[in-house]
Amino acid sequence: MFPDLRAFIDHLRRDGDVVTVEAAVDPHLEAAEIHRRVIAAGGPALIFNNVARSDFRLVTNLCGTARRAELAFGERPMRLIRRVVELAETLLPPNAAALWDARDVALDLVKVGTRRVAKGPVVERNTANVRLDRLPALTCWPEDGGPFITLPLVYTAHPDRRGHNLGMYRMQVHTPRTTGMHWQIGKGGGYHYAVAEARGQRLPATVFLGGPPALMLAAVAPLPENVPELLLASLIAGERLPQVHGHGPHPLIATAEFALIGDVPPGVRQPEGPFGDHYGYYSLQHDYPVFEVQRMAHRADAMFPATVVGKPRQEDFFIGDRLQELLSPLFPLVMPAVERLWSYGETGYHSLAAAVVKQRYKREAMASAFRVLGEGQLSLTKFLLVTDRHVDIRNVTRTLEHILARTNTETDLYVFSNLSMDTLDYTGPAVNEGSKGVWLGLGDPVRDLPRQFNAATLPSGVTDVRVFCGGCLVVGAPAYAAEPAAASRLAGDAVFREWPLVVITDQPARAAASAMNFLWTTFTRFEPAADIHAAERRIVRNHIAYRGPVVIDARLKPGFPKELTCREDIAQLVTRRWKEYFPSGRVAMGDSERAHLD
Repeated sequence: MFPDLRAFIDHLRRDGDVVTVEAAVDPHLEAAEIHRRVIAAGGPALIFNNVARSDFRLVTNLCGTARRAELAFGERPMRLIRRVVELAETLLPPNAAALWDARDVALDLVKVGTRRVAKGPVVERNTANVRLDRLPALTCWPEDGGPFITLPLVYTAHPDRRGHNLGMYRMQVHTPRTTGMHWQIGKGGGYHYAVAEARGQRLPATVFLGGPPALMLAAVAPLPENVPELLLASLIAGERLPQVHGHGPHPLIATAEFALIGDVPPGVRQPEGPFGDHYGYYSLQHDYPVFEVQRMAHRADAMFPATVVGKPRQEDFFIGDRLQELLSPLFPLVMPAVERLWSYGETGYHSLAAAVVKQRYKREAMASAFRVLGEGQLSLTKFLLVTDRHVDIRNVTRTLEHILARTNTETDLYVFSNLSMDTLDYTGPAVNEGSKGVWLGLGDPVRDLPRQFNAATLPSGVTDVRVFCGGCLVVGAPAYAAEPAAASRLAGDAVFREWPLVVITDQPARAAASAMNFLWTTFTRFEPAADIHAAERRIVRNHIAYRGPVVIDARLKPGFPKELTCREDIAQLVTRRWKEYFPSGRVAMGDSERAHLD
């Protein structure tokens, strides 16, 4: 595995999968648009050697393909996790033969943890003259609140007890010595801060940039609160992580590129955002805690890692999918009745997930659904599809057909109102507030799904009708502002009677063009409690019984954040300068407006 960022980049260089840009590039909008066009074309990692107003080189798109994400984190941790799960199933009760067979895992686990070293490259430079404005932090989208550090590894410790958190929380650069600290609802670092703030205490924090790629994966992993992220990083890296002591309140990762050392004072908030986020829209301005930096340590020739998020698929998509593949063998261990689980990155991950569960008795599947919705970051899932029969849940078309063929909407569709929601999801009535839905499709099929739509006339206001998959139509409807109740009206129209699911949208051609488009335009734009309609709704034993078709209103609603798009003059600039950036002509220019959407 790779002990630091440099080793990974050297490997990419040998593979011809990294390109150095020598032309002068502005970190305000220009660098991000270059990155987006390269990732849209499935292009290489990028090193920018000449970044305006910065003292450091910039590196982006390190994990911007499935291949590079797999390379960064390797096959070894996947094999080890599968082996650990296998042993968990065979070592009880333990016996001498089984323990001897497990010696390979024991040898691997001996290498897990941290080790103290006398010095490391991260402290080659160490200064109290902090100038965050000299970092090549990116402003990615035209309405962003400012430059953001987008790959920070934020380390905090609990004020009372042993245990740490390593999380990735975006950080807007406010001044040369301060940033925002985007601790969302339910995040580990936020728990530590809440304890310190309640006592009127500052919370020490250390922010790493770079280091072993394993650190990045560990920082975004949805681990239980008491599982140390550094242990997972060490397991992925295959060695103990070297740490340098004595340079601040926390040990420093010796092989990191940067370490920002400071604390977060109690009771201080500052507006953060807007920020173009991984849902493909702007997250709006809100008040967040402030990180005050006292010292900055870094390598003598430090490289500043950054990423860009936006409409799918961006770099975070490939990291997220690799993380799911890595952790998937653990799901049945943590949630024994859950055989497989997948969250769809095209929806921002939290908007839609699917699970295959065991069902030994009637309705046991709901127990598994509740377990998923109560587990760590999975608790932010907005809509969950559940079945007890085998289906490739990574394929949303097959999964949706599987559910629709088996469901009884009157008993199998559940909506739970007045719950918490992902901070970045603006479909609910207020920030952090919303609802969840669970849709069961159990047992054998109960219907043949329609696959062709034929109607002599279309309902009033319907502009287009397209078949997305068996049983599911995408329907162009009047804008929400023109007819808010269109979903209810269309749910009762006889022309849709045979279709279990109808999605109404402002953009039917776009939504039906591909599975990725369908996922993004549907599930990032609807909230179950407000946007699920049906031909008829009755209360049966305090349960809402939906008589199909079920209609999802995925139109853009008033007040919804803007879709992300590049500023026109920046788009023209990047087009004009493309050959300056890549004089060899070997780097293709993708379409950043579409991203990977068809």
